[in-house]
Order: sequence, then C-alpha cells, then structure tokens
Amino acid sequence: MKDLTCVVVGGGFAGIHTLKAIQKACHKGLNGRKLRLILIDKGSAHVRKVLLFRPAVSEEGITVPWEQVMPEGTRFIQGRVTGIDKQSMQLSCEDDKGLEHKIHYDVLVMAVGSIVRQAAPDLGGISLTGVEAAERIRERWHSNLRLAAEETDPQEKQRLMSAAVAGAGITGIETSAELVHAMRTEAVKLGLDPEQIRVHLFNSQERLFLEGPAKVGHRLESYLIDLGVTIHHGRKVLKEEQGLVHVNVGSPIPVGFMVWALGLAPNPALLRLGLPVTADGQIVVDESYRVKDAPGVYSIGDCAHVVDPASGAADRMTCKEAIPQAARLGGIVHADLIGAPAAKHRSVTEGYTVGLGPGHGLVWSRTWGLDIMITGKLAYKVKSFMWNYSSMVR
Repeated sequence: MKDLTCVVVGGGFAGIHTLKAIQKACHKGLNGRKLRLILIDKGSAHVRKVLLFRPAVSEEGITVPWEQVMPEGTRFIQGRVTGIDKQSMQLSCEDDKGLEHKIHYDVLVMAVGSIVRQAAPDLGGISLTGVEAAERIRERWHSNLRLAAEETDPQEKQRLMSAAVAGAGITGIETSAELVHAMRTEAVKLGLDPEQIRVHLFNSQERLFLEGPAKVGHRLESYLIDLGVTIHHGRKVLKEEQGLVHVNVGSPIPVGFMVWALGLAPNPALLRLGLPVTADGQIVVDESYRVKDAPGVYSIGDCAHVVDPASGAADRMTCKEAIPQAARLGGIVHADLIGAPAAKHRSVTEGYTVGLGPGHGLVWSRTWGLDIMITGKLAYKVKSFMWNYSSMVR
C-alpha cells in the first residue's frame, strides 16, 4: 500500500511541534498506510527566535540542529517552496543548491511563521531581525564601551555608554532589560561606572503592555526603571543619525547605537503560492485549520488567520498559541485521514511571560476573570521553561 506523505513547510515553533503531533496521532493507525514526514525550511538549523536578543548580549548560541528537534525518520530539505498545485497535490521546491524538486503530498502543513519588521536602511540603527543582526549589536556596544573607557570628554563618554531601543513590545522590553544588564556587567570589567549606563526604550503608545491590564504595564515599567532603562512614552522614533535619535516629540537624544524592535508581520512568501490570504497576508483557515479549496492543506502559527469559533477572536502571533494549535492539528489530520470527526480550534488562556534580564521575569494570566501576576525569580523560571519548551530543548 502506498505511503502517506506529510510535508510541513517551516521549522519554527509551530512546524516542529506539528511534526511531533502528527507522528504521535498517526500511531493510532492510518488504515494500513505508512506515514512519511518531510520538513522544508530555508535555514540550516532551527532558530530559537524567542531568544533573538541573546546573541545581542552574549555569545550564547540560539540555533538547534534539525536532528535534535525533528522526529526520527523525518526527511529534511533545506530550501523554499516556490509553488503549490492544489489539484495534483504537488508542491515545487527549490533547495539550497538551486535545484528544483516536485514533491507529492497527501497532507501539507504551511507553518512558515512570520518575519521581523525591518526599518528602512536610511533610518539608521540596527533592526533586530536575525542572529547576524544581533551579533552586530553586541559588537557595537562592546566597541562603544571600550572607546568610553578611553574617552575624556564627559558628554561623549555618556553617549558611548548609552543605547536606544525603538519599539516597546515584548521583544523591545526583553531586549532593553538584557542590554542594560550586559552593558553594566561589561562596564565594571572596563573600570567604568555601571550606573552611567543608560538604555532608552521608546514607546509610541501611552503605556507598556497594551495586551493586558494597566497594572501589569505599570509593574513592567517599574522593573525596567529599577534596572536602569529610561522609558519614553508617546514618542515615535523617526530615525537615528550620527549618534542622535530623532523622535516626533522633543529634542534628539544622543546614544551610542540604536536597535529597532518593530514586531512581526506575516511571511510575504505566502503571497505567491496561490493560497487564500487576508488583507494582512495571513492564510485563511477554517475552525480545524484547513485551507479553503485546498484538499489536504492546513496552516497554523503566525502565518495563519486562526479564529476561535466560540469567541470570534483571532489568535495572536505568539508561540504560546502556535504550540497548542500544533498539538490539536495532529489529531485533526489523523481524523481527516480516517474519516472521523475532527476537533475545532479553541483559544488558549490569556496570558504572557516576559523576561527581564537574568533571574528576573513577569508572568501574567487571566483565569476565571481573575488577573494573576508572578514576578521575580519564579517568573523567570517559568519564562525559561517556556523558552525551552517552545523549541523542545530540555
């Protein structure tokens, strides 16, 4: 009997959890057919994107070999999907050597995730878009602090010991906290006063953490201020030029360098594949993650517009939502293959975990209408567990 081929496109958090979930669910049986798993991703390794700030502050690696995260027996193709023929259930793929492949699928899961928004090059600064950008950030502040150790002009010394982060979402908050800690630690080694290290966080909104209640935003702000982060609310960065951050309100602020942390956007690669997408560029799926008019095709994670059928609310672009989607999708795929009733999407409990530098964090969730908040070392342990669980790192 012919093998059943399942192709997962995208090896981020949604993709690797989907591979495991489908393999586990299909152990229940596929009417005698054997399951073949294929993962397609353009990267040479899985990148732990939730830790993208780490290479900006240390030499800690955030990549994991594919063999460590894929189920045993999974075939990996490094490349990108260039087309999908929904009628013949065949996809076209260009590998990393530029060779074209045609792959038949019985099940296709699009989990290509999102991309990090990038500022235009003429706006200055460094956009935190990947490992290489993060490493450039680390090199910059290390160089600045070495120059500061030799600088005699007090104003120039202070500028070299300062940094800015434009964008105060979760990534911007975590990056600011990690930067101020790392820069102060290095300042001590160079004989500089760590209290003179300043990281400016620019927030175009009127408070932090609009995703949750104001009291959580205020607690985050207090933590960041205690760490040495200066927060500028209601200020949108226009550009960084010659060591000055220009904002829409007030005078330019001198800094040694600036980081753009502008959030996520759906992967634009989806637009050329002929799948139905929303105005924002996410794939349209039903309550069981099936793509309309595309037999055998599913989508989850950041690239999919997933809506809770009970509440009508759409899931956000976070791993805490993509991972439960993947777990549910395994059972849905198995049910569809054997002709059984399939589960429907259900949103996760509202909540967030935020890292605030080594040993510090904040966890917030809303359960049964109550706001539950944990801070400090326990919250950091919860956050660290989530970071590791997302990439199946133990």
